[in-house]
This record gives sequence, C-alpha cells and structure tokens, in this order.
Amino acid sequence: MLSLTKLVAALSCTLGYAVAFSGDLTYFTPGLGSCGWTNTESDMVVALSPAQYELDPKACGKTIQIHAGNKTTTAKVVDKCPPCAVGSIDVSPTVFQHIAPLTVGRTHVEWDYVS
Repeated sequence: MLSLTKLVAALSCTLGYAVAFSGDLTYFTPGLGSCGWTNTESDMVVALSPAQYELDPKACGKTIQIHAGNKTTTAKVVDKCPPCAVGSIDVSPTVFQHIAPLTVGRTHVEWDYVS
C-alpha cells in the first residue's frame, strides 16, 4: 500500500508541483554521492531520504529550498541518505550553517523543490 507521503511525493515529481516536506536536518561529510558526483563540505549539497530519492529518478541535480524559522537556503541534490526518514535531509556543513550552528547537530526544517 502506498503511503500518503509517498503518493504526494510521486505526484509532485510527476506533475512538477512544488510540495513542501518537513523533517530533520542533519549534516554529513560529502564525497562521492549516489548521483555519481564528488562534492566537498563547502559545496551547497543535500542527500534525500531513500524513499524520496527513489521516487524521483531525476532527483539528481535538482535544487531544493530549505526553511527553518526566518532562515532560508538552497542546496543541490547529489546523494541518498540511507538512515533519513521521509522528509528528513542530510546536508553539507556549509548548508547546515546557513540554518543553524553545527553544534546543534539536528534541527527541524521544511523544504521543497525549486527546480
């Protein structure tokens, strides 16, 4: 049975509508990602949850906009985050610092596709 979240994500990818997601924001040290590109900690990149990554075969290279309180930033999809729950994303330290100090480690965000 297809969950509502997966259905909304699938429709978003198929129809091209911007759908807001919410979940935890964490950070990781980028390297060679699932999209086949090598990135560094200073790149503005993001890894999606497996469910969201696999629902959109064209996710690689898309830009997402991330919102937390009055802070907003963007990042390019370059990887899959195996431990991430649906809606949660893992970003480079540079992206994370646009939202919160690294010492926070995890914070709640909303995000959506912008391209």
